[in-house]
Amino acid sequence: MACAASSVKGSLNVGGAKAFSNNLFRDYLKSSVSYPVSEISSPIRAQHVAYGSNLIVRGSKSRDFSSKLASTNGSSKISEERVTVLVIGGGGREHALCYALERSPSCDAVFCAPGNSGIAQSGDATCIPDLDISNSDAVISFCRNWGVGLVVVGPEAPLVAGLANELVKAGIPTFGPSSEAAALEGSKDFMKKLCDKYHIPTAKYQSFTDPSDAKKYVEEQGAPIVIKADGLAAGKGVVVAMTLEKAFEAIDSMLVEGSFGSAGSRVIVEEYLEGEEVSFFALVDGETALPLESAQDHKRVGDGDVGPNTGGMGAYSPAPIVTEKLKCKVMESIIVPTVKGMATEGCKFVGVLYAGIMIEKKSGLPKLIEYNVRFGDPECQVLMMRLQSDLAQVLLAACRGELGSVSLTWSPELATVVVMASEGYPGVYKKGTVIKNIDEAEQVSPAVKIFHAGTALDRDGNFVAAGGRVLGVTAKGKDIEEARAKAYDALDVVDWPEGFFRHDIGWRAQKYRRMVAH
Repeated sequence: MACAASSVKGSLNVGGAKAFSNNLFRDYLKSSVSYPVSEISSPIRAQHVAYGSNLIVRGSKSRDFSSKLASTNGSSKISEERVTVLVIGGGGREHALCYALERSPSCDAVFCAPGNSGIAQSGDATCIPDLDISNSDAVISFCRNWGVGLVVVGPEAPLVAGLANELVKAGIPTFGPSSEAAALEGSKDFMKKLCDKYHIPTAKYQSFTDPSDAKKYVEEQGAPIVIKADGLAAGKGVVVAMTLEKAFEAIDSMLVEGSFGSAGSRVIVEEYLEGEEVSFFALVDGETALPLESAQDHKRVGDGDVGPNTGGMGAYSPAPIVTEKLKCKVMESIIVPTVKGMATEGCKFVGVLYAGIMIEKKSGLPKLIEYNVRFGDPECQVLMMRLQSDLAQVLLAACRGELGSVSLTWSPELATVVVMASEGYPGVYKKGTVIKNIDEAEQVSPAVKIFHAGTALDRDGNFVAAGGRVLGVTAKGKDIEEARAKAYDALDVVDWPEGFFRHDIGWRAQKYRRMVAH
């Protein structure tokens, strides 16, 4: 039996829990933010005022909507309204979201700000590189000028900064949490306190601002142990210290040397959990949580899971270790209590909850490692490759508090993504190196799609590397072996001497498959 959407209305007994004191919330919960829906749904017309001199608007989709509805799998209730969507961000995750939205039958047009050259060249969205996404007034003005009926915020930073708050105040449906709710990712201390209060299973921890106190606690607990910067640190604020010496170095780096600025002014010292880590995603409308398909990524930079952590070197979906029984357990013990807790605290969460889950080796039970308040990257790429529902309507349902009437349809195929990164990543890397044969690589198979995470165009029109993680070569197949083969066949076609990738993406799924077979 599949684990369906779960509403928090009356689903949990949290009586007797004490309200958070103001200093615990650190002013995160200043107000309860609702997510109204305006009637802005007009399609883009060429005569509208363009934003910026380099804006090229791709023609609005002239589709036979009734025939598209007939062939659409997805939300159980799809209205016939059409919508223009603005995606905020410019990486591989945002490219994947644009790709899925562009395929949505009800979506007239997709904008992406700032986007990147690869997204623009792919035809999956019209990129707006000169729209300042840190300026909410500019974003609101753009939405009104171009009839944007849904904004999807990709990265965490604009959410923590309050972009969703301002868009919602302006009456623009926005998929993404308020700044108060985004504290689930913006402060690990906040997240841990919420877990304590609502009995959500997580690693044992203590938080510190004094390095001496932190070191004393580390000595008491022993190694291995995990040191985390409290705030946003671009995915680099976690150190898995296998020795006391490494733990002390991490504490000094964050609290004494200030290597992460204000994000590292408080550290979380956390129990080291042994087991297998998976990514769990759920769409949330404030009261109802709808689980997505599972995914599993590869954080370490090198084959065999060696070397430093990265933002993710590859992923696949579904993750065979996440059974329906485990999915329901995660929903019941982690996701639903979180949604209920946030609502009880006057801070409803609307958006996607991305839970890093450790399936403990000794118990086989899930524990929460961390929350992110946006889609994972590169997990989003494999999820969007498999999603068959109308994403625009699903996300609008979340904004309206209507996820209880939504069901999702997924391709039965497995998807995998292999990240191509600049040589030197996650350390110092060179930008501007030329990448050739991307289009040819994408034509290896109809099941291959290349998502651009960090590309730009040089004066000669060549794609060049503009970041650490640059391409996400993604493929679908009937099983992990076929999906991997297609992805790696495409990788062989890409001509980029200064790039590298892991050769063993999906090895856990292969190992699990062999284990089950025997």
